[in-house]
Amino acid sequence: MANETTTDEPDLTCVEDNLMSLEKLDRASPDLWPEQTNDEVPGVNEFVAQNSPQTEPLPWAAGLTADDINQLHQLGNLSMTGLITEVKKLHDLAYQLGLEEAKEMTRGKYLNIFRQKYK
Repeated sequence: MANETTTDEPDLTCVEDNLMSLEKLDRASPDLWPEQTNDEVPGVNEFVAQNSPQTEPLPWAAGLTADDINQLHQLGNLSMTGLITEVKKLHDLAYQLGLEEAKEMTRGKYLNIFRQKYK
């Protein structure tokens, strides 16, 4: 009984023979689109037209100068940590301006610049 083979198991050599391919693969670079004579890949012109920058001015950019738009592009290209660093710089600058303004207001008060006008 131990030496008997079961017919439920497929013959592995027969399966491997069925999987063999006799196709010869050419390693030369194929012409992907041989009907195209001007080396144009189909669909590229449509993709470029959809993803090219708009030439008409955007409504939100009406009051911006070229320097402002350049700054926006630079900020848009920053990584997350770079953007967080820029926000921290702006926060520190706003804090320093607040301190300077408080000093100048105190100075103006002591110099009696902000006199109340009496009617």
